[in-house]
Formats: sequence, structure tokens, C-alpha cells
Amino acid sequence: MGQVTVEVNAQRYKLACRDGEEERLITLARFVDDRINELAGSLGNVGDARLLLMASLVIADELLEAREAAGGTPSSPDAGLDGHATARLDRLVQEIEDIAARLQNA
Repeated sequence: MGQVTVEVNAQRYKLACRDGEEERLITLARFVDDRINELAGSLGNVGDARLLLMASLVIADELLEAREAAGGTPSSPDAGLDGHATARLDRLVQEIEDIAARLQNA
């Protein structure tokens, strides 16, 4: 089991992942951090939990738009995903929810 430390919204998090997925997880964290920084720049101080939620919604909107453009339907978020991809997305969603909970309790 691999482990990486990522920084999102000026907070460091140690995350577990499958061996070989470390670089991908770092890339994903940077992507999320970039979105958070963009939102923070335009919204100002709205609180960490709200900022994380808003970044998640922006990313989800981009994902659904991409699926629709590729011929998918927004009502079936798992359409076209194999079991491995769905499980990986489920793990990432859980990690985001855990981070949001920690931010809210901080």
C-alpha cells in the first residue's frame, strides 16, 4: 500500500493509495488545490469547508459536462465506468468527505 503527503488549501494530508498510484494522487490533489485557489481568489474568505464543497461542485460540474459532451447522461454518474474506476472514485469521494469533516472540526 502506497502513501503520499499532499497539500490542499495550505493543509498537508497523508493519504494511502494502491502501489503505483502515488503520482496520480499527487496530480489529483494539485488539481483540487488549483480549483480551491481559484475560488478563494474570487470569493475571499468563505471558510475551509465551504471552499472545499464549492471546489468539489465545480469539479463535478466539469465532469458531468465532459460526460454529456461524450454522449453520456448526467443522471447516470457511473455510466461507462468499469468496476475498478468506480471503486477508485468511491475511495476518492470518501477521502474528500474525510478531509471536509476534518476541516469542519478544525
